[in-house]
Amino acid sequence: MNSSNCIFCKIVAGDIPCHKLYEDDKVLAFLDVGPLSRGHCLVIPKAHHETLDELPDDLAAACASVLPRLSRAVKSATGVKDWNILQNNGRLSGQAVDHVHFHIIPRVADDGLGFRWPAGKLENQDAATLIKAITSAL
Repeated sequence: MNSSNCIFCKIVAGDIPCHKLYEDDKVLAFLDVGPLSRGHCLVIPKAHHETLDELPDDLAAACASVLPRLSRAVKSATGVKDWNILQNNGRLSGQAVDHVHFHIIPRVADDGLGFRWPAGKLENQDAATLIKAITSAL
């Protein structure tokens, strides 16, 4: 299943070139053309699914199996010790392309990329409510 309007589907189809790093029957990985750092790359399922919750388990597993291997290769090639794996779902999360994709972003000191995590506090009452709602949805 591919979307004719999706840039990643066009890359999978070979209509748009990419700097390919890895490919198998379910997954494609390539360098990001707008990198946040040297070695920034993307791992995508070849089938079109907009968000992670829409991804079938076998495709999620296929993408997940590539991430550690590719992370090791990017670390080796760039010499970085630290990196982020980032996956966004929906515009408010920062998703710019409506096709599931995982970013591998090498990090170096003072790279200017920043990271903001204003942690809150989980109250026991809210935790109980969330556990019930989430586990019943599983």
